[in-house]
Amino acid sequence: MITLRYDRGTVVVEGGEGETVPELPGVLFDPRTNQWRAPGRYYREIVEELRRLGMQYVDAARGWGTEPAGWQLRDSRQPWDYQQRAVEQWLQQRRGVVVLPTGTGKTFVAILCIAAVDRPTLVVTPKIDLMVQWAQELERCFGVPVGMVGAGEFNYQPLTVTTYDSAHIHLERWANRYGMVVFDECHHLPGASYQEAAHAALAPFRLGLTATPERSDGGEALLPELIGPIVFRLDIQDVAGAYLAPYQVQRLYVDLTPQELARYRHCREVYRRFVQERNITLSNAEGFRRFLFLASRTPEGLAALRAYREQKRIAQGAHAKLQLLGELLQRHAGERTLIFTADNATVYTIARQFLVPAITNQTKARERKEILDRLHRGEYTAVVTCQVLNEGVDVPAASVGIILGGTGSTTENVQRLGRILRKHGDKQAILYEIVARDTAEEYISERRRQHRAFQ
Repeated sequence: MITLRYDRGTVVVEGGEGETVPELPGVLFDPRTNQWRAPGRYYREIVEELRRLGMQYVDAARGWGTEPAGWQLRDSRQPWDYQQRAVEQWLQQRRGVVVLPTGTGKTFVAILCIAAVDRPTLVVTPKIDLMVQWAQELERCFGVPVGMVGAGEFNYQPLTVTTYDSAHIHLERWANRYGMVVFDECHHLPGASYQEAAHAALAPFRLGLTATPERSDGGEALLPELIGPIVFRLDIQDVAGAYLAPYQVQRLYVDLTPQELARYRHCREVYRRFVQERNITLSNAEGFRRFLFLASRTPEGLAALRAYREQKRIAQGAHAKLQLLGELLQRHAGERTLIFTADNATVYTIARQFLVPAITNQTKARERKEILDRLHRGEYTAVVTCQVLNEGVDVPAASVGIILGGTGSTTENVQRLGRILRKHGDKQAILYEIVARDTAEEYISERRRQHRAFQ
């Protein structure tokens, strides 16, 4: 008789005495231990194949019981029609990715799926703030203790929330304990280390949630293998006005001063000469890593690196940008506004010049929550930030977004738009993008607008 065992993120397949292990999905011979094994994610396919072949087997790999977990949903909310359709589509295979815009209730979709599957479940989130929010919401909806692993917490329960970092670090401890895994903001999952959690997990039931599955490195192609295919998708335009606030997007151009432009061109020429002489391509992450490596080895390289940073600083913090920012803040005085930059230095410059609170990766969680609460109540009318508010933050009252700088990522751009689209009264949302003319920002702006929401 075939026996399945769990071993550090893998499924070991053992045949009985004199019995040959059949050809099974993902199973290869491991000469190190003289065993047949497969990554944990093949557990479901292995079991389904054994059943198809009519072979008897002993399942000693699975660490969760065969009985339902007994989750009783205490939330009286009724799902919107699109939420119900998303749940129904996912339940057909009980694996796959649901793509919904920010503010349309992805968390509630996941809770309905967790209740339907009724198995021990692990939720994986990108940030500690989100981990705490998920734990609170799950406790409210199911009325059971919810474990947390991360930020000093190490408490596994049948219903547990963790971060991508902690899931990777501790994967051998949990990979066979949960029948369902929910990957929140699952566009993070294809990262080199994060995806190991999906490879190791035995969970046959997998749900991915995201507003923006696309990645700049094309890593979204791995999601069908790690979680399952996209089973339901709505974009911002599909729900704007009905379930999200109606919105406008305006791109505004400014000119550098003659002094800024001269300095910008000089710095750009210094670093471009360096990369061209070494045949470095900066269109991908690997090329940029090579640039950093080579730049660190010689005085000429360090000068090129300084020039690269300086030309970005000039474009992102141009005098005309800050002047226009002041005009926009006056135009929307009294409206809740989020200001997005590309770096912390510009955040602090704006915070000092316009006397608005700043949120960066250096801001403690309690202070961050207090700032956002005050913004929602109207005690603050604007907050400036870099990237920490790009995802997983609920600011319903915010109706104005102003982008002064950022990456060429469509994911980041859609996330920033999503921050101001949550329904709140009869608000009309508007997102401004301020671009420095005759700089690389024009190209970057075109790249990050390659999404239906900006067409």
